[in-house]
Amino acid sequence: MPLKKILTVVLTLFVAGCAGSQTQELLGSAMVSAPVTEIAGNHSIFIATTRKKSDDPSKVFDGERSATLNYARVNVTVPGLHETGQIERRSRGKSDDPAKYFMASEVVGYDTQPKFSSALNADIAARGGRVMVFVHGYNTGFDAAVYRLTQIVHDSGYPGTPVLFSWASGARTTDYVYDRESASAARDQLEVTLRMLEQSGARRIDIVAHSMGTWVTMETLRQMAITGDRDLGGKLGDVVLASPDIDVDVFKSQMRRYGKPDKPFILLLSDDDRALRLSGLIAGSRPRVGDYKDAADLASYGVTVVDLSKVKGSDSFNHTKFADNPTLVKMIGQRLREDDGFASDRDVTDRISLLGQ
Repeated sequence: MPLKKILTVVLTLFVAGCAGSQTQELLGSAMVSAPVTEIAGNHSIFIATTRKKSDDPSKVFDGERSATLNYARVNVTVPGLHETGQIERRSRGKSDDPAKYFMASEVVGYDTQPKFSSALNADIAARGGRVMVFVHGYNTGFDAAVYRLTQIVHDSGYPGTPVLFSWASGARTTDYVYDRESASAARDQLEVTLRMLEQSGARRIDIVAHSMGTWVTMETLRQMAITGDRDLGGKLGDVVLASPDIDVDVFKSQMRRYGKPDKPFILLLSDDDRALRLSGLIAGSRPRVGDYKDAADLASYGVTVVDLSKVKGSDSFNHTKFADNPTLVKMIGQRLREDDGFASDRDVTDRISLLGQ
């Protein structure tokens, strides 16, 4: 098939891709008052981002690249009618009703890293020293990334401090190449963020990365290994790579440089992931890690492969099962809540693999 036709098909199909089609506004113009009884939860999400500040205050950060990190904290409420695995988003023209929708109630910006670190460290200390860093995927606006991490934290029951590392995705289906370059440009800043957390009071730092975000994560871990401190001074906990949008040969090269992890990385794969199938077409019909069918081959590099092929997802592309399958997101949270995470209990990992069978 000619490249032009392949790209046309891919970009058409990706309209239903990673982030959805709701408004990209994070802050509403006039939030409706809602009784406390109609709010299921309130979560503080700490932000380190390579996005530029948006000219539109409602979006906070946009899809343009910043040469330096920007920092913020966002408070997000979860509606009382929330269903596990879903993100109830306000559509254009609808009221800003926190009883019905995920809503950002407050955004606090930090103009220096020390100010951000001070607020972050206080939250980490109050939550027992646990941190989860989430790295989002392709076609994801800042708002969608904030709400996805909020949903994961809420549905999994994660007790620690959530940190969103948000790289400059254009949040458009036609921006696949732009997003890939933005992800590459963000590698050093993700390392800066992880090193900052290493120097905080955190005793354990878990990483959950999705889709193209796994590329940023693996490249960062690779360069950390080159510096001689690949595990954040022993604080690196679980590394969960969900639907990795990485060429299989590239992933193997990254793992060879990193070496076998002390705690096996968790790969969540699915051979019915249509988004990765299309990504593979763009890459010259080369397999992506997230839909690779030779689990034993990958496992030899020191990773635990969890096959989600028979797990039901809620999106038509089967690309976000890790977060939108109610049972799965709870089971992942169960392991992350334990001190030893996935490495402490094969039983839960095996049960995740058995979902849907």
